[in-house]
Amino acid sequence: MNDQQRRRPAKPHRRPQKDPVRFLAFEALRAVDERDAYANLVLPPLLKKARAKGDFDARDAALATELVYGTLRRQGTYDAIVAACIDRPLREVDPPVLDVLNMGVHQLLGTRIPTHAAVSASVELARVVLGEGRAKFVNAVLRKVAADDLDGWVARVAPSYDEDAEDHLAVVHSHPRWIVSALWDALGSGRAGIEDLLEADNERPEVTLVARPGRSTTDELLTALGDENGLPGRWSPYAVRMAEGGEPGALSAVQDGRAGVQDEGSQLVATALANAPVDGSDTRWLDGCAGPGGKAALLAALAAERGAALLAAEKQPHRARLVERALAGNPGPYQVVTADGTRPPWRPESFDRVLMDVPCSGLGALRRRPESRWRRRAEDLESFAPLQRGLLREALKAVRVGGIVGYATCSPHLAETRVVVEDVLKGRGGEPVEAEWVDARPLMPGVPALGDGPDVQLWPHLHGTDAMYLALLRRTA
Repeated sequence: MNDQQRRRPAKPHRRPQKDPVRFLAFEALRAVDERDAYANLVLPPLLKKARAKGDFDARDAALATELVYGTLRRQGTYDAIVAACIDRPLREVDPPVLDVLNMGVHQLLGTRIPTHAAVSASVELARVVLGEGRAKFVNAVLRKVAADDLDGWVARVAPSYDEDAEDHLAVVHSHPRWIVSALWDALGSGRAGIEDLLEADNERPEVTLVARPGRSTTDELLTALGDENGLPGRWSPYAVRMAEGGEPGALSAVQDGRAGVQDEGSQLVATALANAPVDGSDTRWLDGCAGPGGKAALLAALAAERGAALLAAEKQPHRARLVERALAGNPGPYQVVTADGTRPPWRPESFDRVLMDVPCSGLGALRRRPESRWRRRAEDLESFAPLQRGLLREALKAVRVGGIVGYATCSPHLAETRVVVEDVLKGRGGEPVEAEWVDARPLMPGVPALGDGPDVQLWPHLHGTDAMYLALLRRTA
């Protein structure tokens, strides 16, 4: 055999093939990591652009959405699994490489994509976005991951419940340990309750619509969605659920602003405030933290039915513009102003009803914004605390004697909910305000498991809503 026969011909170089679905999902994950963007804001424009180019159909969009949200929701679990498959600390893996790996792990352990397809597609993506060398690393890691299923891996990487309950739950259910601890304290239940809550946080939430009173009806929305996709809301008289998903913006009522996308928990908070009994006049309403405008639009519609006017205030100009857009076309009188609720331009005792939905950690909306759980830190609550107390104090000053204030937040953390209200009522950190609790539970008729009151905490696993909190207070002097 001569030398020419011994030498094997070199394999021709093959250019990596760009998979538009996985490439788009990777782009979204990088935007979340690099720009602190939110997936629910980044992904829709990317999908719209891909559909306009003709690259995507509905199935492609569904897969891209699953890859992005599934990877973000299960990031903590997948990080632990990847860490067990490499010979270096996880922090030494470059973030783009980790995004490709975690997206591959999700395909292997969290979807029905066949193993060979999940590995080969992930390696091909790595060749496109990372290069040949890193693609080999991705291939080696994913082949190790493919040797077991999710339950098997969790059993290997999670500490036992008896050894460290919170750490066990953090790995199994992919939440930071401090959030597990905070949610468990707020829930006040045993293991079954906290596991149900954490599992609910990892489920894809339904799209819920609101038919704004006097402008649209639930019957109109149900008819437009059809029998297969339209379901009545569970608790709110204005809610309609999209069982099969889809694009809410395709509905004419949503395009016209007569209806909108709004979680049922937010609807319950707004309607409870609107229906709370007040003494005397009921013509001046205030939404003191109105952006981006969902609750303000519902309140404006309810106020219009009673001949009342709504003032919607928002500190951030760009969010104030979103409020203006949400309220456009409301039949009754309303006004949108750019104003800081802690230094309000309105006079004290100017309103009969005030909603103060304060900025918070957002721990109640982890289903919708899974990246928040990895972005937030326990110390962030310290920065929110003075603002939340200041806004509630000003809300109580803004309402007249006999009027109602609703303190709301999309967080179940005790430091952002009942503790804030009790501190303000008792004058901790400021002057005490003369006000009394109003039982909010009767104002959410038919809703079960609302606790001992007088305030209300909603839960994803109990109510199918975001974990909204509401305290109602009547000014007494």
